[in-house]
Amino acid sequence: MIAQNNVRSTNNDPVESSESSPITGSAGSGAGASRLFRHFGSLFSPPAPSTDPAGYVEFGSISDPSASSGRTLGTFAGVFCPVALSMFSALVFIRVGFIVGNAGLYVTLLQFLIAYVILLFTVSSVCAISTNGAVEGGGVYFMISRTLGPEFGGSIGTLFFLANIVGCGLAISGCAEGIIQSFGPTGDAGTSGSIPDGRWWRFLYCSSINTLMLIVVLIGAEMFAKTSVVILGVVVVCLLSTYVSFLTQGPIDVPLPHENHLVNFTSAWYTGLQADTLWANLYSNYTKDYTSNGNQVNFAVVFGVLFSGVTGIMAGANMSGELKNPSKSIPAGTLSAVLFTFLCYMALAVLMAATTTNTLLQNNFLFLAPINLWPSFVTIGILTATFSTGLSNLIGASRVMEALAKDRVFGPLMSFVVKGTYKANPIAAVIASWVLVEAILLIGSLNTIAQINSVLFMLAYLATNLACLGIEITGAPNFRPTYKYFTWHTAFIGLLGTGIMMFVINSIYALSSIILCMFLVIALHLFSPASQGAQWGSISQALMFHQVRKYLLMLDSRKDHVKFWRPQMLLLVSSPRSCCPLIHFVNDMKKGGLYVIGHVKVGEFADNDSSSDPTIEEYTQWLSLVDHMKVKAFVELTLSRTVREGIQHLIRIAGMGAMKPNTTILGFYDEEQSRDFFEFEESPYRTNEFDGNGVKLFPYRKSGETKALEAMEYVRIIDDVLRMKKNLCLCRHFHRLDKQMIARNNHIRYIDVWPVNIFDPKNEDPFDVVSQFMMQLACIINMLPVWKKLELRVFLCESETVPENSTSFDRPAEHRLDQRLKLLRISATIHKIADWNKDIDFAKHRNILKQFTGKTDSNQVMAEENINRSKLYMQRINQIIRDKSNATAVTFMYLPTPPASASVDYTQKCHHYLDLLTELTFDLPPTILVHGIDDVTSTTL
Repeated sequence: MIAQNNVRSTNNDPVESSESSPITGSAGSGAGASRLFRHFGSLFSPPAPSTDPAGYVEFGSISDPSASSGRTLGTFAGVFCPVALSMFSALVFIRVGFIVGNAGLYVTLLQFLIAYVILLFTVSSVCAISTNGAVEGGGVYFMISRTLGPEFGGSIGTLFFLANIVGCGLAISGCAEGIIQSFGPTGDAGTSGSIPDGRWWRFLYCSSINTLMLIVVLIGAEMFAKTSVVILGVVVVCLLSTYVSFLTQGPIDVPLPHENHLVNFTSAWYTGLQADTLWANLYSNYTKDYTSNGNQVNFAVVFGVLFSGVTGIMAGANMSGELKNPSKSIPAGTLSAVLFTFLCYMALAVLMAATTTNTLLQNNFLFLAPINLWPSFVTIGILTATFSTGLSNLIGASRVMEALAKDRVFGPLMSFVVKGTYKANPIAAVIASWVLVEAILLIGSLNTIAQINSVLFMLAYLATNLACLGIEITGAPNFRPTYKYFTWHTAFIGLLGTGIMMFVINSIYALSSIILCMFLVIALHLFSPASQGAQWGSISQALMFHQVRKYLLMLDSRKDHVKFWRPQMLLLVSSPRSCCPLIHFVNDMKKGGLYVIGHVKVGEFADNDSSSDPTIEEYTQWLSLVDHMKVKAFVELTLSRTVREGIQHLIRIAGMGAMKPNTTILGFYDEEQSRDFFEFEESPYRTNEFDGNGVKLFPYRKSGETKALEAMEYVRIIDDVLRMKKNLCLCRHFHRLDKQMIARNNHIRYIDVWPVNIFDPKNEDPFDVVSQFMMQLACIINMLPVWKKLELRVFLCESETVPENSTSFDRPAEHRLDQRLKLLRISATIHKIADWNKDIDFAKHRNILKQFTGKTDSNQVMAEENINRSKLYMQRINQIIRDKSNATAVTFMYLPTPPASASVDYTQKCHHYLDLLTELTFDLPPTILVHGIDDVTSTTL
């Protein structure tokens, strides 16, 4: 295995980089939803001037947005109307009396204030996001997914889809109540008893309304869109008739609905404006809900019903792509609609409290019709408000579902939605939404549905505030909303408010929705296409950058302590094709530390060269390699005139701050034939990913090709690494490493450590820095699951004969080594190699071998006889080690320092130094020659 022995020149080996086209977003996914209001925009705003058909103006263009095709809506028609209509919903005519009758006027006004404060701060976040870029189809899903990333966006989008489903069911239930009130057994329209009532009759009416909505969406959605402003006008007129009736009507005895079995009387009084009535309705008086089997009402139930009626603030932001001036229309239209509905609700609550007895408010939620001067107005108002809101929710749910399908958030699971689209209308999504609404209608009680609806919408609003808060905290420079009243304080208050009130409404529903959201986040993180996060941008990346930068600045290398030392690896690789097992092994050896894969590309960055830096083009390929290898590593590439100079660059620049590599790893310099692990049949790394367009990425040196690196240059690199105060590992024979075989084969049983400097052997060697460093690395490897079953052996090489009858601790070296291993908590067995050089004159060879290391006399000339003797000595030592390595997985050996560069015959000594290391490691298992310079172990707490 050779690292840096085959470096391609930028002049001779150009690398073609394939450019993958970006995955397009769901720009058109909201076309159906936007059609709801597109056609009536001309009623209130002049048509946009004609432009080039292809001249779509993207966000950030200096051109006038109104000039872009399709942008025809103004503030009133495009934002105010849809928001106001959605916020009136089923609440305004059906449930305000229920709220006032149970909570009292004071608590009701407080609840409206809390709800609208939450809405106001959430609107601030919505305006910030929608004025920071064009919001397309999918509404809140689009905003959150493009801000928080696919995991959070997909999960919140799914919950928002469910919220629309529940909202549609809520509106349909309200519409059915209005029908029963007008045409049921106690009808107010003069047709008493014309239609039957009961649980399953109501489900039949709800299903009929739902089916009618389905037909409208499938056939006449555009016709509904043309009349939406008119519908809002009708609702406002009906609401005004209610105000007039409160001010003019006198006392009336109002009959109670027949389904109210909680009381034994049949009617209650409407008093008209009276101070006594107002006084009696000021304080809370919670009772039971006759529409939900007599369930007890409390603050949470009332607030859940109240909040369910005011969840339409996203309707204007959904129209961003159709507005002539989104940055002005969305804030102005949404805020004005919020203020308008707030005043309407507050006035309605005060008038109800001042005119209607508590008994009537609690026992007839639909009393507005019989006390109205024109009862039909209330019926019309209920039907139009609930039907239009339900229809909008059904359309919105289908469009969110379509957006999820187009983004392939759930992979092929929702492909039927994309296939089931006809003339830009997602037929399959509409039908699927209709089926889910039917399931919600089985719940029956409007008040129960309202709590579920409120919790789901609150979770969506919480995520919107979280998105804005996260972006603001990270200080992302591209987050520049034109809405000036947004700060992180508004987002935080909105986040806190929605989070608290979710649990106030119903802790079980809130906890269940959060658990479901987290489950979806995890599932989408594991299974959603990874490319989406890169395409959309994910706030998690911005947050991680912000936190990593902060903690990197706090991480002070001057405060490093040996107790917390861990290996920070820089693996220098020439071609990953030939060293896949080594890349994986170093990943195991890093023990949670920094792991950098470095590569030097030989070439010059000439001033007159118009081509770009080749390392930029190759960087993506190396990142793909890291993904394929499934290692937790960074990649550093550099361009240099020589390999040696490039390695110096990488050692200096790799990492950041105190997070810099402390250990450099090189492949061994030998003549062994490299193997292509990407093509090898039985290789676990086999892939065709890097064989595109007839060009093999990451080429390696084949048989017969000359090395790009000279032996002396390689030795100089070793010397450079040590002089730069980095620990050094030279790795040989790692093409033989097979972790799968280690895991399933009981024949391989050991990790061996030879803590003796073969070039200068002494009994004290096991206690120097180098020996302790290699034992530390071996111990780290032995801690991992695959390697844990192997036994760690430390070989103690003795130069003197030891009497056979001696005890285990008569020898000082063995005793000291055993004590050291215990102090360092290293579980290893000591194996003595007595008389390991008994056939050789040890002292003579020690003096000869010293000539090849940095300790040699620079003026001493090597004799040919000494060179031959040293080779024979190394072969003898190699034989001893091989005899002990039949069942060894990995061997750690002591790497002596290279010859001093100022010595005589330096070139010759470099060659002999490598020759001796080659003889020493010949035919061994995967071997690591280690030279450590740092203290890496501690015996103290």
